[in-house]
This record gives sequence, structure tokens and C-alpha cells, in this order.
Amino acid sequence: MEVTIQQSDIYALAPHHRFQWEEAQNSYVILFPEGMVKLHGGAGEILKRLDGKNSVADIIAELKAAFPDAENIEQDIIGMFELAVGKAWLRKL
Repeated sequence: MEVTIQQSDIYALAPHHRFQWEEAQNSYVILFPEGMVKLHGGAGEILKRLDGKNSVADIIAELKAAFPDAENIEQDIIGMFELAVGKAWLRKL
């Protein structure tokens, strides 16, 4: 199933999933009944901005402002949303 992310889309963490900083892993993680996913820094920066109100465009704008030297950041952010939706970590509101 191909996932198409629109900049106007708004996402939240899927039910039964929890996003948190895990000191033992020294990274952000997603916890769910079947296990845990350790996230790299960029993914954590994206997911910590999910609040059920910010659109994909809002999150892209925030991250571009926070990391002005990052090249191709928009493409990377969209790619993370595609992965997370495809893995059912996120749900579209």
C-alpha cells in the first residue's frame, strides 16, 4: 500500500502507541503492545511535534527553522511520515 502524505494532513500517534524519551536507549522510542521502535534523532524531532493540531506543513516549517543548515529536510520529513503511517505508528486525523 502506497502512502501519500499531503502537507495539509494532520497526524497523531496511533492508539496503543506511546512516544517517549528512553534513557536506557539514549533516544526517543515508540512503545506498543508488540514491542518498541528506537528512533534516530530526526524521527524523534518530527514525532515530538505531533499534537493533533500541527499539519505536516507546520512541522516542516518548524524543523526548517530549527535546523536551517539541514539539506533536503522537507523530503526527509515526508519520508518519515510515509514510513510511520505505513508501519501504522501514526493515524491521520
